[in-house]
Amino acid sequence: MEFPVELRSKINTMLKQEDTRELSKAAERLSLRYRGEFGDGKRSASERPDILAYAAVRMPATFAAVSRALELALECFSGEISSVLDVGAGTGSGAIAASLLTECAEITCVEREENMIALGREFLKCMDIHGEWIKRDILQGIPEKADLVICSYCLNELPSAKRKAAVDELANAADKLLLIVEPGTPNAFSTVSEIRGRLLRRGMTIAAPCPHGEDCPLPKDDWCHFTARAARSRLHKQLKGAEVPYEDEKFCFIAAAKENAAPCTGRILRHPFIEPGRITLKICSESGVLTGLITKKDPRFKAARKSGTGDKFRI
Repeated sequence: MEFPVELRSKINTMLKQEDTRELSKAAERLSLRYRGEFGDGKRSASERPDILAYAAVRMPATFAAVSRALELALECFSGEISSVLDVGAGTGSGAIAASLLTECAEITCVEREENMIALGREFLKCMDIHGEWIKRDILQGIPEKADLVICSYCLNELPSAKRKAAVDELANAADKLLLIVEPGTPNAFSTVSEIRGRLLRRGMTIAAPCPHGEDCPLPKDDWCHFTARAARSRLHKQLKGAEVPYEDEKFCFIAAAKENAAPCTGRILRHPFIEPGRITLKICSESGVLTGLITKKDPRFKAARKSGTGDKFRI
C-alpha cells in the first residue's frame, strides 16, 4: 500500500520550516541506531529534530512494512476488527495502516515520547482519523484491550527479560489478533522466533506468515524476512543522500490469533526465480521448506508468475 499522499504533503510542509542540515544529521543518527540494533530499550528518536527526521525518512518505510504485514495477516484471519491498539505507536504508522485496511471504528495509540505523540496527533488529523493517544511506556503495562493489537519496531529494542514481559502484556491486550513487526535482520528474526514460541505456548494460533505452529524449519544460517517498497520524496532523498526514488524495507513479522485463524498451506520465502517456461519457488509449508518447480503445464503457473515474496501459494 502506498504511503498516503496527504501524509507525505503534511510532512513536507512541516519540514520546509526546518534546517535541512540539522535534519540530515538527525537522519544519519537514526540510520546508525537502526543498523546498530542496540537492544537497550532507548527510543530511536525523542527530540523534535530527530522525530521530524524520523517522519521524513523512517515513517514511510515503517508504514510500508506494517501495512504489508497487516495485509498478509488479514488474509489468514476471518474475524471482524472493530478496534485497534497501536503500542509503541511512534507517529502513528500502525494506526494509519490499520485504519486504511480494516473497518475499525476505535483506534488507540500508546506512546511514551511526548514529541512523538504531538506529531502523531497531527498526522492522524490530516488523515481524518479519530484516535485516542495515551502517554505510557510499554513496560508500564497495557490495561487497554482491542480486537487488533499492533506493535512495530519496538520489542527488538528491549532486553530479553523485559521483552518477554512486554509480549505477555501485548497478548493479554489482543482480544482477537496480535501483529508484531520488526526489522528484517537475522538478529530481529531471532527475536521474532522467540516471541513466536512464547505466543504458541500461550495457546495462540500463528495466522501468518507461518503455515504451521511447529518449529521453524529454516537452517540456523537463514532467516525469514519480507520486503515492502516505499517511495522516497525529493526531501527524503536529500536527507538520506540517496539517488534511487524508492527503498525496499526488509521486515520480519508474526501474527497470532485467539480465534478465526486460517494459516495458508504455503508461503513464498524468496523472490521467484523466473526462466523461460518455468518458475522456481522457495516455499515454507506444513512439511518444511520446499523448492517448487512450476512449469507452463502446471495450472498454478499463471499465479506463480504474478507472485512475490511473502505471498501465499497453494502447495
